Amino acid sequence: MIPVTKSFIPPIDEYQEHVSRAFHNQWLTNRGRLVKELEVHLAEYLSLNDSQTLLTCNGTIPIQIALKILASRGEVITTPFSYVATLSSIVWENCTPVFVDIDPKHLTIDETQIEKSITSKTTCILATHVFGNPCNLEELERVSKKNQIPVIYDAAHCFGVKYNGKSIFEFGDISTCSFHATKLFHTAEGGGIFCSDPALRHKIFYSHNFGHDGPIRYHGLGINAKMSELQAAMGLTVLPYVKDLIFSRSRIVSSYLDHLEGTNLQFIQIREGTEWNYSYFPVIFKSKKELVATEKALISNSVFPRRYFYPSLNTLPYVKYQKMQSSESISERILCLPLYADLPDDKVALISELIRDSLSL
Repeated sequence: MIPVTKSFIPPIDEYQEHVSRAFHNQWLTNRGRLVKELEVHLAEYLSLNDSQTLLTCNGTIPIQIALKILASRGEVITTPFSYVATLSSIVWENCTPVFVDIDPKHLTIDETQIEKSITSKTTCILATHVFGNPCNLEELERVSKKNQIPVIYDAAHCFGVKYNGKSIFEFGDISTCSFHATKLFHTAEGGGIFCSDPALRHKIFYSHNFGHDGPIRYHGLGINAKMSELQAAMGLTVLPYVKDLIFSRSRIVSSYLDHLEGTNLQFIQIREGTEWNYSYFPVIFKSKKELVATEKALISNSVFPRRYFYPSLNTLPYVKYQKMQSSESISERILCLPLYADLPDDKVALISELIRDSLSL
């Protein structure tokens, strides 16, 4: 069986060494030594300031915290082409999603359509960097400053991505990331929230820890979003391998592109200036019919791709439908192919051959 992805499992003895430290400290949660150490190492790896990085228990709760602080139950301009957590967080925080269609080449929110969607009720923009491909950061910054509307970036796929030499997490008012087990860098389950503004970062920090200001005082409202020491132990074990994982994945993506050259498949266009992390390898078919036939052929040969992102979020039953032509069309025709660091080249060749054979029919 060839799955669409496979979690990187580090050597268990290395993980146990970090877990043993937590056991020795008798400190399993509430920002222990391992969590603080991982924040420092991540900041160093990502070329960020230590104070910009805050670890959380999963990758969705940072979006919810960001919306609670910045969106104020207003209208949130967002993309219909993202994982459901982006949209569900907006609705969960009693905000109203206002969809803007996507750029069909980069698959990110169409920056040229954002301003016409701004109303007096708009409180925030929540945009997703898709498959590690950045949004048009310069244009979103211009729109944000001109209209005095904050920007949150869902950067769940973006660990290690740089844009014009800067970490992707340096952009926007707040950036969030997922460290789920299927991600390039992971803590089994976990996430991060990144912010460079000290005052805003202070709100984020107390919001993720019940609002505490010491043991008996409170800054304000908060919830429990803290990462545990056992999650941090996994992160400390995985982090030293990330550069090698990215390199391996880059070779696999290059192999796919070689094997699939000359087909009528569309590939994601990585934005100029981006140092990509090869987090996913999506292909876009000419029609839904071609996708369905190819998916069936792959599955019958024990290859399991994923229709991701599908469906277009504007079609979900708990939001008011707004037609999004590009997102709806692409979500019907996009397939993420298997991609993980130890996927052998002969398997890439097999997958590509199955796709080519299906397309020829």
